[in-house]
Amino acid sequence: MAGERDTVTFICTGNTCRSPMAEGLLRAALAKRGGPELAHLKVTSLGLAAMGGELPSTNSVRAMARIGLDIANHRSRRLTQADLDRSLIVFGMTDSHLHALQARFDSLPPQVMLMREVIPQSTSWEIPDPFGGDYREYEATRDSMIEAMPAMLEFLRKHFTQ
Repeated sequence: MAGERDTVTFICTGNTCRSPMAEGLLRAALAKRGGPELAHLKVTSLGLAAMGGELPSTNSVRAMARIGLDIANHRSRRLTQADLDRSLIVFGMTDSHLHALQARFDSLPPQVMLMREVIPQSTSWEIPDPFGGDYREYEATRDSMIEAMPAMLEFLRKHFTQ
């Protein structure tokens, strides 16, 4: 099974706001600064309570477009055991996501953590849900993820270089 694990998985609740933004940001960071040692990694995002097939929220699309990234073609998907079996690591947005993972699934990847846990001495590891909030809340969510990208690349290099 371990040889089949090749995916960095982001999870949130509905897979329409936070995790699609995180997926887009990491894909862009890997393309720009990942280098050949991380080229084998796949990136996905899923929701613990996703309906399936839903578009990303308008404000998520706008916030990402503002920095030149297009997530408009994303469609929500619910997390399955098969997704976890392909994951090298799962990054959640809040502690409640990690607790739900442990409660609902029999087998988890070796590493499950909050997305912002990769930031040394971060004052806040959780990324609050902007759903229903105004555009500024989505920008703040995006920016808290952008802040994690350099540390995330270093973390992935340290643990998953091929």
